[in-house]
This record gives sequence, structure tokens and C-alpha cells, in this order.
Amino acid sequence: QVQLVESGGGLVQAGGSLRLSCAASGRTFSNYAMGWFRQAPGKEREFVATISWSGSTTRYADSVKGRFTIARDNAKKTVYLQMNSLKPEDTAVYYCAAGPSVTTITPGRYNYWGQGTQVTVSS
Repeated sequence: QVQLVESGGGLVQAGGSLRLSCAASGRTFSNYAMGWFRQAPGKEREFVATISWSGSTTRYADSVKGRFTIARDNAKKTVYLQMNSLKPEDTAVYYCAAGPSVTTITPGRYNYWGQGTQVTVSS
């Protein structure tokens, strides 16, 4: 079992930055790939970024590539999402999730989810 709690969301102007954190509890955190997903009002939940259990492999959605960076610290049981050059279209609730593989980008295949943190980017 893995319990996940996100933090770090907020209101930021376009072009600004935020860093999201996802703290995990449970003994098996390092066994899982971790992902960040987001859901805007009226839209489906979408893949943002994933990272392998070791942190050596990452994957990004085209819409955030070059602007967002995912990282993890297994000793702290925490995964991060550094978001730079934010755009109004990045506005969404951001969720972290624990799943089977860094190559898995389908939300339905992730086993554990946090409650989400709101990110709002003003123009």
C-alpha cells in the first residue's frame, strides 16, 4: 500500500514557476514508477510526466517537454514536479500516482493516487 499527499499548488502568473511535491507513506515506494497527471475542468485526466523507480528514466507529455521536470528522492519517499514557464493552459488539478512502469501513461493503470493540488496560471 502507498498513500500519497500532494502539495505546492497555487496561483501564479504566466511565465512563473511552481514546484509540486508528493509525499508517500508505505514501505514499497521505491518499487513503483511515479507519475504526475492533471485534470482541467470538463476534460479528462491526462498524463504529464513519469519517472522510473530508480529515477534514471523519465517521460514527458509533449505539451510540457522542456518546461517541466520530474524527479524523485526515494530516501525521502517524495516525488517532485518542477514547473517553469507556466501557461494559462497548464491550469488544472495535478495528481501524483504510483504505477507499474515509467512507460505507462494511462491513468487507469496506476494503482494509487493522491487527492490532488490545484494549479492556476493567470494570463
